[in-house]
Amino acid sequence: MFEPFLSGFLLGLSLILAIGPQNAFVLRQGLLRQHALAVVLFCSLSDAFLITLGIAGLSWFISDFAAKYSEALFGLAAVWLATYGLQRLRDVWRGTSGMQAASGENRGLSATLGVAALLTFGNPHVYLDTVVLLGTLSLQYPGAQKVAFGVGAVMASLTFFSLLAVGARALSPLMGTTRSWRIIDTVIACVMFALAFGLLQSGGLIGEAGVAAIN
Repeated sequence: MFEPFLSGFLLGLSLILAIGPQNAFVLRQGLLRQHALAVVLFCSLSDAFLITLGIAGLSWFISDFAAKYSEALFGLAAVWLATYGLQRLRDVWRGTSGMQAASGENRGLSATLGVAALLTFGNPHVYLDTVVLLGTLSLQYPGAQKVAFGVGAVMASLTFFSLLAVGARALSPLMGTTRSWRIIDTVIACVMFALAFGLLQSGGLIGEAGVAAIN
């Protein structure tokens, strides 16, 4: 039972290590010390829900749906990520990055979890990684071993998000200046734009635009 658990844990960890919209948001909330625990639990439970769906066999349906509507899904997700990136650049330009935390103002829990939900479920790669890929790879394990594989993948998400939030919290005393927050938000914005560009490429939207421009 340990082998499938370890396999699921390492695979889940390798999929989530790349900086994505979820990770960037968890990092920012940890630095701000705003609802970090709630965000960690929400992201972890969301991943657990999607992994469970994949292992239960829904990956076949999601795979067909994603293939049929890939352009629309990837395009909408790219727009959302780019919008989030622009919000971060707006704060950088106005010099308001991180100032909410400094002034004692706090975004409500529902609003914070709403952003987390959009960044989580609005990203097609989340479904490809958790539902399709992990769901497909779990087919090699029978019965209880498949469950152990899924538990390992779920624990990888919980472990990573917890360490990310704790690490950010430890660094928060160093983030007391507007300049530091401008750097953080600029990096997050660049990550969001890079992810949005990658989604457009994955959906074939950039390729088609390029061909149309050449013609």
